[in-house]
Amino acid sequence: MATLSLEQVTKVFENGVEAVHSLDLFVDDGEFLVLVGPSGCGKTTLLNLCSGWLKPSAGAVRRPERVRMVFQQDGLFPWLTVGENVRLGLRHVPDPPERARRAGALLDLVDLRAFEAHYPHQLSGGMRQRVELVRALGGETDLLLMDEPFSSLDYLTRLRLRNELARLLREEPRTVVLVTHDIEEAAQLADRVLVLSERPARIRDEVRLTAPRPRDPTDPEVVKAVHHILTELGLETEAQPMAAAGGREESR
Repeated sequence: MATLSLEQVTKVFENGVEAVHSLDLFVDDGEFLVLVGPSGCGKTTLLNLCSGWLKPSAGAVRRPERVRMVFQQDGLFPWLTVGENVRLGLRHVPDPPERARRAGALLDLVDLRAFEAHYPHQLSGGMRQRVELVRALGGETDLLLMDEPFSSLDYLTRLRLRNELARLLREEPRTVVLVTHDIEEAAQLADRVLVLSERPARIRDEVRLTAPRPRDPTDPEVVKAVHHILTELGLETEAQPMAAAGGREESR
């Protein structure tokens, strides 16, 4: 059953720019879908249509009621401690002691319990993003939308957070739609990768992956998927395959 569906969705902005054109998209319950494509192709617009922040000019979007978003820059409240930020994501839990217990358990998952009383400015960027992930996953969320959440971090931190995310989703399953310009990241995390065209966004290719997560960057399925996607984007030729490498920044 589809948790999220877009049927013949078009988005034209007031300045006349068409960002998305007659796009059909169906995301199954529990699926991890990743969107990649050229810079400016409409990836973030498409994610905002999925979230309801933007309304389509034509077509229909059907989403669950409980949707959360994780951004490139963490959305932690700087005046709240780490624990208070996570407990804010658990505000649906009416009993304060139970809310505190769950917050502590979530911080244990990302090895940050010792930082519960710290403020966001006292943490590294990777630590703040881990707090943001557990805050989002701790809530009553049917659909998690992620807009390049690791792109501002260094490569080794991104690798660690990909593994953290895969592990967290085993503990707290969700349907996920992730936008990224990092092709390796897409191949490591996705059940399915959709390659978008130049603006206006259309789906030009689909890549399915079956290896269990977390996947190593050198996993043959990851390497093959990276090569296929880069070839589809015109960044690599079939005659010159490249091994998966960190930070495919040029593919944005």
